[in-house]
Amino acid sequence: MTYKPSQTYVNLPVKDLNQTKEFFSSIGFEFNPQFSDENAACLVINDNTFVQMLLESYFQTFINKPVADVPSAAAGIIALSADSRAHVDELADKALSAGGKQTQEPKDHGFMYVRSFEDLNGHLWEIAYMDMNAFSQA
Repeated sequence: MTYKPSQTYVNLPVKDLNQTKEFFSSIGFEFNPQFSDENAACLVINDNTFVQMLLESYFQTFINKPVADVPSAAAGIIALSADSRAHVDELADKALSAGGKQTQEPKDHGFMYVRSFEDLNGHLWEIAYMDMNAFSQA
């Protein structure tokens, strides 16, 4: 039997929960207050995907090894889809305006357009638009 979870939760350590919430709110994301408190903020990606932003000290209670020094080393990349190239640019530009850092030059592969940024905590994000019509011809 194939495992197909109905929801996805990504947990990320953050240094300052309020700054993190302000950053992602300014990009256009919302937080679910039902799953947020003084230690955590539940960033809503869509109806089935969430990112739990956990204060580093709280994040530490879930693991048996040190919290990674994310600003100095990459631990992963969170990639999100966008509805269009313009939407990719809009989200990436908002992230940069809110204090994020561009990590790569925009990449245009013809069928796929990608912009990358680092959030205030050093986590890496990509926003991508894939033109499925162009993809099938590539």
